[in-house]
Amino acid sequence: MRNRKWMAVLLAGVTVLSTGCGLVQEVIRYGLHADNSPVVIETEGAKTELTAPDPQMYSEPVELEAAYEALSGAAMDTGAMMPMPAWNTEEYSYREENGWMSTAASPFSTFAADVDTASYANLRRMILRGEEIPEGAVRIEEMVNYFHYQYEGPKEGEPFGVTTQIAPCPWNPDTQLMLIGLKTQEADLDELPPSNLVFLIDVSGSMDEYNKLPLVQRAFRLIAENLGPRDRVSIVTYASSDEVVLEGASGDEKARITEAVEDLMAGGGTDGSRGIITAYEIAERYFIEGGNNRVILATDGDLNLGVTDESSLTRLIQEKKESGVYLSVLGFGTGNISDTRMEALADNGNGNYSYIDDIAEARRVLVSEMGGTLFTVADDVKLQVEFNPAMIKGYRLIGYENRTMAAEDFADDEKDGGEIGAGHSVTVLYEIAGTDSAQEIPAVSSRYGTETDEAGDTAATDEAAEAGKEAAPAADEWLAVNVRYKEPGGSESRLLVYPVTEDAVSNEMSEDLSWAAGVAQAGMLLSGSAYAGDSSFAQIHDRLSALESVRGDEYREEFLYLLTRLER
Repeated sequence: MRNRKWMAVLLAGVTVLSTGCGLVQEVIRYGLHADNSPVVIETEGAKTELTAPDPQMYSEPVELEAAYEALSGAAMDTGAMMPMPAWNTEEYSYREENGWMSTAASPFSTFAADVDTASYANLRRMILRGEEIPEGAVRIEEMVNYFHYQYEGPKEGEPFGVTTQIAPCPWNPDTQLMLIGLKTQEADLDELPPSNLVFLIDVSGSMDEYNKLPLVQRAFRLIAENLGPRDRVSIVTYASSDEVVLEGASGDEKARITEAVEDLMAGGGTDGSRGIITAYEIAERYFIEGGNNRVILATDGDLNLGVTDESSLTRLIQEKKESGVYLSVLGFGTGNISDTRMEALADNGNGNYSYIDDIAEARRVLVSEMGGTLFTVADDVKLQVEFNPAMIKGYRLIGYENRTMAAEDFADDEKDGGEIGAGHSVTVLYEIAGTDSAQEIPAVSSRYGTETDEAGDTAATDEAAEAGKEAAPAADEWLAVNVRYKEPGGSESRLLVYPVTEDAVSNEMSEDLSWAAGVAQAGMLLSGSAYAGDSSFAQIHDRLSALESVRGDEYREEFLYLLTRLER
């Protein structure tokens, strides 16, 4: 069957001896073996036998959805729910959501690019398990960026193409919604440079759960399957101390790599900082000039020995990244994951952060999208949107709260941006209000006659004002999208400027804009946004389910199902 996610729903012959709906969701989403063979789970308490529908009976997404609803309903009728952990120490950082800004006071909106998707996969896990969702777990930009969009590809000599669209906002009749999409060239796996990979694996006692170390082992076997003789693989583990399990193996020594991974066992404390230091030392020892030199950290983030606080770990990673080695972070597990630490490690290690909730997600991140996950094409990518006060009186950046920067940091090459990989896309949404809009925009007046924003900054510094000024702006420009980036390993940034005019405006949302808007709406509802208007999960579902782009897209179909769960 073409749809991997729905295979979890429709797997014929899955018999669940369970205590209710929560466990049914757990079995269907997480319990599949690599060969999709049936799974049987037994728990104490009342036994209920449930069998998934025959996949040959359903051809339309709506029918599949109804079949799954019937299965869930039958489980719910038992009156019992899946037992949850007795304790939960998961850590999330909450950031106040971006509010409306006056273009007269603050015409520049500046932030680092972000292609992480961990928040979406983590939220999916919570929704399917029926858990309460912490507001800090919701990062709207990561939810939106989880999906693929039909953006314009890069032009000759540029690392990415830029797409802009403006249409009426679906949750606010007084505003418009603007989409900015960056798209890099798809990776040609045959032409990618060789890789020097260090698997840094947390084998502490907290990783001794079915969705932690065993899933890590299966995920890393997927990576090993796609390596060749030019590649080098090392494995470092850490618990109460660190251990070098494998060093400098050739990528075609698959049996040796697989055996080393499969022999790992969990136990002990968690001295992650010692493991990080060792992993970087080995990565530097086998460094490949012009290659992909990367540490891939797999952990639940539950550090309790050595350097454990976020700020100290951040400083450690910032020092280590100067070696030219990138850091990617894969988060695993439930109950005690430290999302805060893992995101900070990836952001400061010039890498990306993904959450792996099942083997299918591991395959998506590490196989289907390996180019974007492991091969960087642009370093320190920053965006600065410069709004024209004559056309737009106010704007609100949706998401990216932990990636915003001061206007003057845009042209400062010492300030870190985000990294974008091969085949990656970055989606940015702004809610904007034209000069004739009834939307109220807060403004602060200065006693000296210069309007300022709430932070007291003047409209723009001299350095920021130069951004995007290579050519005189046209009279009909609404705004300009300014992008700075460095070549991988480079130290000096390049500036690209993309003016946006009336040509980007439409009376109707495109399929991409409508989808991104719906995902953002759901994120606003989950995070308790003050700007969601009269949005509802049912309303979002109805609009998105009518889009042609949903059919055949397993990830979009799955999101529709998550919306039905949230409606309840």
